Formats: sequence, structure tokens, C-alpha cells
Amino acid sequence: MLILNKILWGITTTMIIMGGFYFSIRLKFIQFRIKDMLSSLISSNSNQEDTISPWESLSMSLAARIGVGSLAGVALAIYVGGVGTIFWLWMSALIAAPNTFSETVLGVVYRRKDAKKIYRGGPPYYIESGLGKPTLAKVAAFIIGFSYIVGFLTIQANTITKSLVRVVNIYPLIIGFVIAFLTGIIIFKGVKQIAVTSSKLVPLMGFIYTLTVLSIVIININKIPAVLVNIIISAFNIKAFGAGVITSLVIGMQRGIFSNESGLGTSAIAAATTTVNQPVSIGLIQMAGVYFTTLIICSATAIAILTSNYDSLTLTDVNGIEITLYAFKYHLSYLGEVIVIVTILLFAFSTIITGYYYGESCLKFLYNNISNVSLFCFRLLTVILLLLGSFISSSFLWQIVDILVAIMAIINLYALLELRRVVILELEISKSKQKCAKI
Repeated sequence: MLILNKILWGITTTMIIMGGFYFSIRLKFIQFRIKDMLSSLISSNSNQEDTISPWESLSMSLAARIGVGSLAGVALAIYVGGVGTIFWLWMSALIAAPNTFSETVLGVVYRRKDAKKIYRGGPPYYIESGLGKPTLAKVAAFIIGFSYIVGFLTIQANTITKSLVRVVNIYPLIIGFVIAFLTGIIIFKGVKQIAVTSSKLVPLMGFIYTLTVLSIVIININKIPAVLVNIIISAFNIKAFGAGVITSLVIGMQRGIFSNESGLGTSAIAAATTTVNQPVSIGLIQMAGVYFTTLIICSATAIAILTSNYDSLTLTDVNGIEITLYAFKYHLSYLGEVIVIVTILLFAFSTIITGYYYGESCLKFLYNNISNVSLFCFRLLTVILLLLGSFISSSFLWQIVDILVAIMAIINLYALLELRRVVILELEISKSKQKCAKI
């Protein structure tokens, strides 16, 4: 499994970089249009009760992104690949952001309404309608659905459980039952409830976590320059090129893509739910989400860890969250540990409910006229898997997730490059409309 992981991520990293550079050039480095991102974000909210606004769709995608990958995944990257992985994690956001823009545009362009008049979109839809390859579309739908329901959701439940067990003496199965029960309450109410819940959780959890790390930065302000220099130097460790630069690059990209999901196509699934028909504007909003996840939340985790003496830890069956918990306790004593646990609960739970929607969306693509009974069984299966995820081996789960993410990215990036002209055309149309509006 380890060899397969390395092969797949070698291919994935190459495709992400190639796709990112290609779209950067053809879209005239759209990832640096920060003003347009903020403008689109400010005007993205909607007060209509029966609709899903671009802000709510962004909250859904952020809820999926800002999960344990931002806490446990970053820690695991440092533990396995060294300090230099953080530099490549940053680069993954800048390089891959145009991939997110492209998949979002395609998600909106090729979305369709289901039987309940709700918009659904994502890789399966633009692969089928844009590329005209229904078989590949079904493969993509299956892999995305399987990845989230079996992989992503279980690792979230696993991380919540490991965090709580380290602080409070609770039997893991009890934690699993609580997670499964709370998830069930929301997912049985449908996509609108998922969007509303995400739009409330995301700002709260982002504020709590950022404010906490800001206090850590202030306490350790004299260490920050050395930490930043160490990150850059370690990223270009020429003396150990094979195990240095290459390893930190691949692992940094790997954890970066897991956290910001650029190139996986999942942002297109969330973006397609909005009733607004502005592909370029929604694409800009989703790119802002990539930056918030990687450059703020993931960086915050890295700073907290790298200003502690985390390297003194001896660990087995590493999830990554043990390191993050240790770092926050190191800086803020028991309060830091409590804050991380609360944050994990919010981060992981928000990822679970949005991840479930991604799985459901793919299921409805595969079975367009799925019965209510079948949908009920699917939701029940999700709840059971969350329960199982509370006590399965962390190392095994991370290996499964890494392989699934790589396969998702390879299929999606192939589709993006094949449909590149559609993305470029939509951007040109948007620019023309803006010029006409100014006249």
C-alpha cells in the first residue's frame, strides 16, 4: 500500500503542478486577484430562505476543507516529512488555486437540478456533460462518494475520539455514538440544513482558532523569524535531496491538497448548490476559501507546533492530532488543550456534515431516481461508519484516505485540462460583461 501511495502521489503532484501552472498562465494569474475575490465574497450573501447563497456554498466547502487536515494533517506532515513540508504546503495553495477556480466554474456551468429542484454539480456532471464520458463520470462519482463516506468522515471521527480520550477518560465507542447521533440529526434534514449549519460553524471555528494562535504568536514573537527561516531552509535541503526536497515537496503538497482540496473537484460540488448563476464570481470566492484554509488555518497550526518542543515526543500509530494537542498545551497549559478539543469538535463535525453531502450528491448522480428508502439506508450507513471510525487504526485510515485523494485528483485534473477552453471562455465572457457595465 505504501508503494502504491508513493506512485499515485508522484503522478498527482506532477498533474497538480502542471495544471496549476497552465491555468495560472492562461487565466492571467487569477489567483492574485485578491481585490476581486474580496469583492465577490462581500456581495455573496443572500437573505432568501429557500435558496443557497454563494456564501453558504463557500461555507460548505470550507467546512469540508477545514477539518482535521488543518490540525492533524499539518502535524503529521511535519512529523513525517520535516519542517520544510510547510513551505510546500503554502506553495500548494498558490499553485493549485487556479485549479479550484476552474473546477468551480465547470461545476456551475454543467450543474443540473434534481427531482427536488436543487442544483447538483461537480466532477461527475462536467465529465459526463462536458467530456461526454458517462463511464468515467460514474467512476468519478463512485470514488468521490466512497472517499468521503468511507475515508474522510471516518478520519474525522477518529480524530475527535483520539482528542477526547487523551484528555477525558471516555470509552471511544461512547464518543462514536454521540458523533453519529449529532450527524444524523442534521443530514436527515437535507442540503439546506447542511448549508445553514456550515455557515454558522465556519466563522465561529475560524475566529476561535485564529485568535488562539495569535496569542501563541505574541507569546513567542521572538521565535517566529527563526521558525520562518527554518521552514524555507528545510524546504530546499540540497544535502539530502532525495529524502529532503523531494520528500518534503510531495508530503507538503499531499497534506496541502488534503486540507484545501484544490484539484479534487469537491469545491465544485459545494459551489454548484448556489442558485446564483455567476461561474467566475463563484470561482473567485472558492479560491479565497483555499487561501483561508491553507495560508491562515494550516499556517496557524504549524506555528503553534514549531514554536514548541514537539520533537521530544515519542509516538506510535500517529494520527497527528497528538502533536497539535501537545503544542497547544505546551503554550497555554490546560486551556490550550481545551481550545484545541473544542476546535477539533467544530472543525471535524463541520467536515463530516459537508462530506456526507458530497457522498449523497455522487450517489444521486449514480442513481438519479433513488428511492427515499435507499437514501435512508445510505444515511444510516454513514452513521454506522462514523461509529466505526472512532476506534479503527489511525495509520490505516490515513493510508486509505491518501490513496483515495490521489485517485480523485488524477481523474479531476484530467477533466479540467480537457475542458480548459470552457473555463477560459467563461472568464472572457465575464470580462466582457464587466466592460459593458462600465460603459
